[in-house]
Amino acid sequence: MSFKNFDFVGKSRFFYILSIAITILGLVFLLTRGLNYGVDFQSGSNVDISLSKPLTTEQINTVLKDAGIGEDASVTPGNDRVNIRFSEVLTEDQDLKLRSGIEKLDNTATFEINTVDPEMANELGRNAIYAVLLSCIGIIIYVSIRFEWRFAIAAIVALLHDAFVVISIFSILGLEVDLTFIIAVLTIIGYSINDTIVIFDRIRENLRFAKIKRVSDLKDLVNKSLSQTIGRSIYTALSVFIAAFFMLLLGGESIQMFSLAICIGLAFGAYSSIFIASPLWLLLKGRNVSNKPNSPKPSKDKIEI
Repeated sequence: MSFKNFDFVGKSRFFYILSIAITILGLVFLLTRGLNYGVDFQSGSNVDISLSKPLTTEQINTVLKDAGIGEDASVTPGNDRVNIRFSEVLTEDQDLKLRSGIEKLDNTATFEINTVDPEMANELGRNAIYAVLLSCIGIIIYVSIRFEWRFAIAAIVALLHDAFVVISIFSILGLEVDLTFIIAVLTIIGYSINDTIVIFDRIRENLRFAKIKRVSDLKDLVNKSLSQTIGRSIYTALSVFIAAFFMLLLGGESIQMFSLAICIGLAFGAYSSIFIASPLWLLLKGRNVSNKPNSPKPSKDKIEI
């Protein structure tokens, strides 16, 4: 398919509406329900139990009730694995009672218990926010030096869009957010800025040799630059998406949320560089360009008296 005469800027309105709708919906869910934080970001104990035979939720709940720790427990059963999350840190006595009760049902069961105290959970949450903010600030500084401030604003809006869309979808679906999710968000930001920089570099190169007199000339330049780079953007995003998709299907439970976040981020990041960042730069740059048609030059044959 040829994109030589495709109006990317004109089609960007649809993607702006889509992004705004997801942003508003995400804000509603974040304000009302928040995120489903994993044990990394909230205090408590997370118990992973590997089993040789499947156990029902009723059997697990009976063990928890007998141990006196079933009130605040969240049980996620599986065929050969059970995950139990507690909002409070298990004591040594509670740990022993849990192990004893499960081993009565399956004497070959193995346990992996991860505990995070409140202070550590708060520190991890703060560090995750700092990591995202510092990466965004670094990108703004780099793009401002490498290009200009308009490119920097457009790039950071696209990056924040990609990150917030992933966060919104995880909030809407109630998916668990842990440290691997933060790593996925930072990875998405890296891929997104890579595509955006490639497009912006082509816009800057074409701008050096273009004669811009009206906003329509600037729009044609952006469309031309996008048509020249869209193949690279699509192939890069698609190759990484395929790898992340099969990691989601075939990978272990520990990387499923990471793979899902990558897939979502790549899908939305693929169009943000094309249909959000570039048209936004055009909007900012167009303020300095006249939108009026060129006034005709006076004829040389006209004689003024």
